[in-house]
Amino acid sequence: MEIVNRKAKYNYQIFDTIEAGIVLTGTEIKSLRLGKANIRDSYVRVKNNEMYIINMHISSYENGNIFNHDETRERKLLLHKKEIYKFRDKIKLEGYTIVPLKVYLKNGRAKVLIGLAKGKKNYDKREDIKKRDIERNIRARLKK
Repeated sequence: MEIVNRKAKYNYQIFDTIEAGIVLTGTEIKSLRLGKANIRDSYVRVKNNEMYIINMHISSYENGNIFNHDETRERKLLLHKKEIYKFRDKIKLEGYTIVPLKVYLKNGRAKVLIGLAKGKKNYDKREDIKKRDIERNIRARLKK
């Protein structure tokens, strides 16, 4: 089970990545194991020297009862203080943002790969598309 944020590499230039754990409730982890999550519009914010993932959508668990979880609540990320401070300083001083790149299970634990990123301008996006098309054409010609 792996949920990937495909738009992240298109909309942002990723400079640094780090793996973090996520604090989840019982019905959230069950739903996540079924692959019913979306991180397309989510981002990470630092509050009180702790990191939280915001707008991560985990669908409600079908077999859950009335105590099912809120689908888009803020979820705390588990990181060492040094890692949080490093990312926090980059955000404040240099105008970076933190985006989730993928969510996956590792040894039964939910992990999120977050990246320190800067938003791309439209001309950067068009340039990347041109490079991709050129590489695709070259690969196609080499196969022939």
